[in-house]
Amino acid sequence: MSWQSYVDDHLMCDVEGNRLTSAAIIGQDGSVWAQSSTFPQFKAEEITAIMKDFAEPGTLAPTGLFLGGTKYMVIQGEPEAVIRGKKGPGGVTIKKTSQALVIGIYDEPMTPGQCNMVVERLGDYLIESGL
Repeated sequence: MSWQSYVDDHLMCDVEGNRLTSAAIIGQDGSVWAQSSTFPQFKAEEITAIMKDFAEPGTLAPTGLFLGGTKYMVIQGEPEAVIRGKKGPGGVTIKKTSQALVIGIYDEPMTPGQCNMVVERLGDYLIESGL
């Protein structure tokens, strides 16, 4: 299966009538493996800052998490595994695998829990697959 089909079929899927507004699978070096057409154009330093927070949890909390120039308030996560951010009625979930970042961005009516489930389920699958 191509990386694009993981994004199209597993991240941009329908969850109880809702779906992510955008999603991507990005290498830990910042290279785009696949992304939805709506995924924001991000800067390399934004991915570097996210990777730093995975290595040193809490580094993003004071400044916020930036993705595509949009600032998200870091709300919770799991050290070395997941970073979650919130902005107004929407937010972002980032799951770290051994080689990549699985990123989902959502807005109402999708809930944070639905976004977490979609992103983390694919991330867990990729980890189990050695990716």
